Amino acid sequence: MSINIGLSEQERQGVTDILNKVLADAYLLLIKTKKYHWDVVGPQFRTLHELWKEHYEALTISIDSVAERVRQLNGYPLGTAEGFLKNASLKEHPGDLPSAQEMVKRLVVDHEQIIRNLRGFVDQTSEEFHDEGTSDFLTGLMEAHEEMAWMLRSFLDGESFESSGTRDQELATSNLA
Repeated sequence: MSINIGLSEQERQGVTDILNKVLADAYLLLIKTKKYHWDVVGPQFRTLHELWKEHYEALTISIDSVAERVRQLNGYPLGTAEGFLKNASLKEHPGDLPSAQEMVKRLVVDHEQIIRNLRGFVDQTSEEFHDEGTSDFLTGLMEAHEEMAWMLRSFLDGESFESSGTRDQELATSNLA
């Protein structure tokens, strides 16, 4: 059955291609987050184990929403590991088991990469493909990744403040400015 929602076939295909890139990155991030959830050790085990559970549960819901958005536009979402790896901007680290601190850093980098991608995709879906619905949808995803990245950065910031003992000095200096 044909679809008539005010977007041309070419516009819908362009948006679907973008959404499949978003899906690929989200799926790869889900895999990394789950793997780190399973493998984390050390004094922050419980904190990170629980945080990453919250994150991978949110990512799972997000992934389903992206795939459903593709279907709403009469496209088909990626559904294979090969397709995800081919379309993702994130990279895997096979066989590598980093420290807890490095796991957090890598997840921050990945969330920030996704955020940068989403910023561009929001503009592209609106300006080039005239699909404000998808632009709004992608903005919501971007905000969710910003929150997850903030939580992870906060963990890293807390670690550096504790080890350096400079938190009060940095806060006092920033309040003077």
